[in-house]
Amino acid sequence: MAEEKINKVTIIGSGPAGYTAAIYAARANLQPVVFAGGPTLEHPQRVPGGQLMVTTDVENYPGFPEAITGPELMDRFQKQAERFGTTIHMENVVKVDFSQRPFLIQGESVSCRSETVIISTGATAKWLGVKGEDTYKNRGVSACATCDGAFFKKQDVLVVGGGDTAMEEATYLAKIVNHVTLIHRRDTLRASKVMQERARQNPKISFMWDSAVEEVLGDAKGMNGAVVRNLKTGDSQQVKATGLFVAIGHTPNTELFQGVLETHQGGYLKTVPGSTRTNIEGVFACGDVQDHYYRQAITAAGTGCMAAIDAERWLIEHGE
Repeated sequence: MAEEKINKVTIIGSGPAGYTAAIYAARANLQPVVFAGGPTLEHPQRVPGGQLMVTTDVENYPGFPEAITGPELMDRFQKQAERFGTTIHMENVVKVDFSQRPFLIQGESVSCRSETVIISTGATAKWLGVKGEDTYKNRGVSACATCDGAFFKKQDVLVVGGGDTAMEEATYLAKIVNHVTLIHRRDTLRASKVMQERARQNPKISFMWDSAVEEVLGDAKGMNGAVVRNLKTGDSQQVKATGLFVAIGHTPNTELFQGVLETHQGGYLKTVPGSTRTNIEGVFACGDVQDHYYRQAITAAGTGCMAAIDAERWLIEHGE
């Protein structure tokens, strides 16, 4: 392990939030260090750059009228951060100690101490884990209607889930697609009454109760249907659809901070309203790790900017 260095700002995580925080911190001459993350035994598919790294065309990020792929967008973010002097380690943080300052951040091969820490570890979408799902991700299978719904204009799609997120996804998609079939494992919904009624009253939304997707079907062009089984009768049927939106929730990547930083019931890091401050002085959080509502690249980048400014002002206030 290399000798510990004391940083002004250390950013744990990358993606739009982490890299934006790095850009702002670097331009403030704070010489930020980023631990960009990578695959783990629990999450072998996790890569530096966040969820956009498994996104094909990004059409809703301002400034790219012709669209841009997720990996290319993240590559530009990274290069911009490096241009202003950010040091980036392509590895995970395995241990933190926030009990005293400078805080200890221990990576897989690099260890350092830091006056402030910005957490941007993001969240991971929950998937169904069925045959064909991985094959057709970004070729019909998605976990974000706001991100990908526009690709399915006047087509038939499926939404899986029974909570508020599923109702929101279905209602949003109904404005764009030909028809939405909502598939739920039970015969009652967990969603709030308002969201339920909104979906039920929409003529473009129908329900398949007591049902679960067993397999995603498709060909070289992409997804073209799914095998859906009725959990009460055991009968299966093929349902034609060009899109499948999995809306069963996200898991914030907060394992490293359990018992250290305050979280909401769903596990997302708590921040002081209107800021990115956590319950520990000098530790800030931005992006999807603290945002269970919007979960967009542009909002993540915005909170990354906020976190860098919050960290800079905190350092000034404490004479650093």
